Amino acid sequence: MFVDRVKVYVKGGDGGNGMVAFRREKYEPMGGPAGGDGGKGASVIFVVDEGLRTLMDFRYQKHFKGKRGENGMSKGQHGKGAEDLIVKVPPGTVVTDEDTGEVIADLIKDGQRAVIAKGGRGGRGNVRFATPANPAPEVAENGEPGQERNVTLELKLLADVGLVGFPNVGKSTFLSVVSAAKPKIAEYHFTTIKPNLGVVSTDDDRSFVMADLPGLIEGAHEGVGLGHQFLRHVERTRVIVHVIDMSGMEGRDPYEDYITINEELQQYNLRLLERPQIIVANKMDIPSAQENIKAFKEKLQNEYPVYPISAITREGVREVLFAIADLLEVTPQFPLHEELPDEKEIHRVVYKHEEEEKPFTITRDPDGSFVVSGDKIERLFKMTDFSREEAVRRFARQLRSIGVDDALRERGAKDGDTVRLFDYEFEFMD
Repeated sequence: MFVDRVKVYVKGGDGGNGMVAFRREKYEPMGGPAGGDGGKGASVIFVVDEGLRTLMDFRYQKHFKGKRGENGMSKGQHGKGAEDLIVKVPPGTVVTDEDTGEVIADLIKDGQRAVIAKGGRGGRGNVRFATPANPAPEVAENGEPGQERNVTLELKLLADVGLVGFPNVGKSTFLSVVSAAKPKIAEYHFTTIKPNLGVVSTDDDRSFVMADLPGLIEGAHEGVGLGHQFLRHVERTRVIVHVIDMSGMEGRDPYEDYITINEELQQYNLRLLERPQIIVANKMDIPSAQENIKAFKEKLQNEYPVYPISAITREGVREVLFAIADLLEVTPQFPLHEELPDEKEIHRVVYKHEEEEKPFTITRDPDGSFVVSGDKIERLFKMTDFSREEAVRRFARQLRSIGVDDALRERGAKDGDTVRLFDYEFEFMD
């Protein structure tokens, strides 16, 4: 089964907890704090494996969770960091954050890596909190929670050339003739229900990858037929080969077919028509094709080069392959999304306006209690060990420093009011 779009959940491992410990050793009369830090949680890293061709494996495993780091130990020993979780993906995989729509990674080259969910840092042990005013602190941090997100994986084939056209115009036959690919060929529409790849070699020893994409029909960009499902694979191609049935055997006008397919490409993505296009007039072995190609060229007005061929008799195929190879030599790659230059090649600074994320929000429940929420608050909460009074006081100071107390007063909170934070309730004291 060819799978080219899946949704998965990824979570980096939580950091290990820091430890509260004290030295009780002979010849160390003053002792002191000796709790070590927790280890770093495992990050979830996607790595390109050129041996993979589909996202089939993700149909059966959709949750990827990194291991947490080891807790800190006594004598100032740090916990061991967890080993990163490596997830293999096929070349051509685009990873997008489902909630924000941001492209996290575009994975193309074999061995290319991208951190998709970062592991949390280890919590600090009490040796980190010693000060002259408090030389023996009984406070340590829990590990930071690992990053979690829902992501969409889209496979966009790494083909140099994409064959597009209506169903049953001979795309699969053409691919089978010019490469070793064995696509399904039959006399009915939508014979091809998954993209087929083939490596094509010309007589002068040039080679390129060609993809036979399932037939498009009118409305494909809106999901009609199989078009919307596979149009994404045209995005990576550098040259589009537009195969047209010039025989008109199915009662369609070849020029109308040409206009319809180009409109679908434009509606799906305006940049697709920036790619150079070669028109392959197929089925020229049928008598009616000669008259049709004359009328077609008159309407086309030299917009793109037209190559008459017969995929069955192989007439004209050699010339088309030379033309495609020549065009590929002068056609650059088209980026799928806006990319910032590499660090070594930066010549300008790009400033983007981003609204500052609010550290917390305050709402009211029907019972009158105040509910405090927010990512920063949640992180502080999870990294606090509430079994120790000193840690609780530190948490209260942290809330005060980021403005929670003042915000509650502005919302009308008074002594004795209930403040809810996740599954816990606190009493507000002014």
